[in-house]
Amino acid sequence: MFAYHDVGVRCLRVLLDSGVEVPLVVTHRDDPKEKIWFSSVAEWSRKSGIETLQDPQELHIPQTDFIFSFYYRRMLPQAVLNHASKGAFNMHGSLLPKYRGRSPVNWAIIHGETETGATLHEMTAKPDAGRIVDQERVPIGPDETAVEVFRKVTDAAEKVLKRSIILLVEGTAVLHPQDLSKGSYFGGRRPEDGRIDWSKSAWEIHNLVRAVAPPYPGAFTQGLRINSTKLENRKAPGLGPFQEDGAWFAGCGDGKVLRLLEVIAEK
Repeated sequence: MFAYHDVGVRCLRVLLDSGVEVPLVVTHRDDPKEKIWFSSVAEWSRKSGIETLQDPQELHIPQTDFIFSFYYRRMLPQAVLNHASKGAFNMHGSLLPKYRGRSPVNWAIIHGETETGATLHEMTAKPDAGRIVDQERVPIGPDETAVEVFRKVTDAAEKVLKRSIILLVEGTAVLHPQDLSKGSYFGGRRPEDGRIDWSKSAWEIHNLVRAVAPPYPGAFTQGLRINSTKLENRKAPGLGPFQEDGAWFAGCGDGKVLRLLEVIAEK
């Protein structure tokens, strides 16, 4: 099992609770530059008595029945996948084929989606392109932040794996090919991608703010970090942030106004 993050911990628990033997867990060392707000796969697997490796320089994998990847941050090469005689499977945080690639929850919110989910799929040489085992949908509220949606996706991942694991072990799971022409692929995001472009619509800016709100790096502009916004039913006097009676607002490219609910002045 290759795993990291809350999804990794929850899916490991599902495997163990289902009686699946997990002889090896490969995970990451926490990045000291990253805010760690999620559970530790390394800590949980070691407490469970499982051999645990963190970012090994070399990895010798014996022949095994299954390989699972649960929010592991690196693509597994085909040479590794070939060691699984009954299949290699990944849990992805979107409704594939939409939002293949990195940061799927954040991208879904940025694009104003009203739902997303978790998908268990077969791993192939092409990222997030293999046949689908099962999916679970979750709604995205108009003001929900990425971490709020991520928690729902984590719950969905647990449900999917609970439904699927015995079928996989027994060899009775029915896998369905993806139609990649109906999907999309997105890369990873950087802190710089949180810079606000006030020429965009109020809805687009609102979506960006909630998609990168803490514990993610956040949206920013002109010496201000903006962590929460609300759409206002009024016209904007111009582009960008302004104050009225001690409250912060911002004019957007479509002429509408956002109330800036949480504003932090950067030093």
